[in-house]
Amino acid sequence: MSTPNGIGEIRMIRLDQIDILNPRERGSRVFEGIVKNIKSIGLKKPICVTPRPQPDGEAKFLLICGEGRLKAYQALGEQEIPALVVEVTDEDAFIMSLAENIARRQHHPLELLSGIRQLMEKGYTMRAISEKTGLNYYYTQSICNLLRLGEERLLIAVETGAIPINVAVTIAGAGDDDKAVQAALQGAYESGALRGRQLALARRVIEKRQRHGRTAGRTSTTKHSGVSTTTLVRTYQDEVKRQTALVRKAEFSQQKLLLVVEALRQLLSDENFVNLLRAESLTSMPKYLAERVWSNGSHV
Repeated sequence: MSTPNGIGEIRMIRLDQIDILNPRERGSRVFEGIVKNIKSIGLKKPICVTPRPQPDGEAKFLLICGEGRLKAYQALGEQEIPALVVEVTDEDAFIMSLAENIARRQHHPLELLSGIRQLMEKGYTMRAISEKTGLNYYYTQSICNLLRLGEERLLIAVETGAIPINVAVTIAGAGDDDKAVQAALQGAYESGALRGRQLALARRVIEKRQRHGRTAGRTSTTKHSGVSTTTLVRTYQDEVKRQTALVRKAEFSQQKLLLVVEALRQLLSDENFVNLLRAESLTSMPKYLAERVWSNGSHV
């Protein structure tokens, strides 16, 4: 079914043909909710992919939008999923994926920051990033400046609504000078930029910034070195998931092989079928199968 204006077409795509372009973490509760909704009412919106044929001619696709829906289909044991297929470059696919994450009601702050950082690394100007993501230019400019300064804690505070972007920029401008930071905080309070709960949240962010450094989730590299326990746990969990997936895939392949072997045994016990194979000069099979179909590994 073609979509209007040649934008793309809706097709059924095998799950194993789709590679994830911009993977992101998702909470178990959120994911369970997606699976439950799809199981009860079906897929309301198709995923979006772009074709990337392989050198050997195999059809492959990059996922642009809909990672949660794709993984939910995998969890439900589905083999295919409805997908809007569009022809775009890798760069445009990445921007579309980033824009989709920004548009979500509950995007993770680090995802947005990571996306903007990648656009900066690709050489985009702040105005171009603003236009492509739909974000306000001043906001984009401030985010980019804070990214350059490595102010991850302040950036997350802005994204979660803990402090306004202009206050974060002022605090970042004060650097590591505690008196200057406190003066910036006082100025924000007196100007009305910070009031009540926001003031308390801003103080908490500043305390963490002073104690643990500007980067969230990790201690300052000037005080500590090596791998954090959080990183180790996450790496271990990822490896467990990978190994579990490999075991499941191996078991599934083994089951399919057993079905093929049993089917061949039954077919080859039929003399008419064997005569047909001989007439077509199909008198051999891969050694791997022959050893399982016949104990002596003989041919037809």
